[in-house]
Amino acid sequence: MKIRENVMKYVFFLAALVSVAAVLLICIFLFANGVPAMAKIGVFDFLLGKEWKPSDIPPLFGILPMILGSVYVTAGALILGVPIGLLTAVYMSRYCPKKIYGFLRMAVDLLAGIPSVVYGFFGIIILVPFVRNTFGGNGISILTACILLGIMILPTIISVSESAINAVSSNYYEGALALGATKESSIFKVVLPAAKSGILAGVVLGIGRAIGETMAVLMVVGNQARMPKGILQGVRTLTTNIVAEMGYAADLHREALIATGVVLFVFVLIINVIFSIIKNGGKNR
Repeated sequence: MKIRENVMKYVFFLAALVSVAAVLLICIFLFANGVPAMAKIGVFDFLLGKEWKPSDIPPLFGILPMILGSVYVTAGALILGVPIGLLTAVYMSRYCPKKIYGFLRMAVDLLAGIPSVVYGFFGIIILVPFVRNTFGGNGISILTACILLGIMILPTIISVSESAINAVSSNYYEGALALGATKESSIFKVVLPAAKSGILAGVVLGIGRAIGETMAVLMVVGNQARMPKGILQGVRTLTTNIVAEMGYAADLHREALIATGVVLFVFVLIINVIFSIIKNGGKNR
């Protein structure tokens, strides 16, 4: 028995080591290929440049339009997706009848399993005409991408938030009711604050899904490397910039695209650090 325990301990250690090694290898690849490109182009010219024209002489590699495009699309998706996802999680956890719960759970799981390209087709066929006829423009815009990404992040936010709400001890809820609070007040003022850590984790995962999504966004956002001029205009995000040009890029152009991946990686890292600070701050209080 002791031998088996020791063997399994090393197996688990090896699995953890593989995960850490994978992250390190990705970091080494990105920074080894991307940072020199930033140095050649100029860090400020690269990050704050407003023009991306790799075919010009000399070429221009400014990714500020893509940074802003990613921020706008991700923020819009969160504005639309987080309230709907959180309220759906509350309904499924506290209000949903058992007869409906199974169907609703299956629908949420199905949303999570739909491929990105299918979401993209849905966006082109349904959302683009809807936005064009309702709000104006040609329909291929920031707003369309926000709506589509808002739908795509729903399963992540719903599943994680529901699990966090269910993990809160029933004593919190029952105690609030015993003190005279209404059901809604007990949920929103007692249960949800107690589940804040898990809900924030769901939001962070949703941000990661939104900021890293490529194919569906590429199909509805317009893929135009220019400064955003309104939510009804097309833009290009960091991920779509890489996918759109990596197939034919070479030399400094290719290195600049890898450097774009470095910026995207740093964005995700900053988001996770902020989440950790908020989470630890909540524990300290």
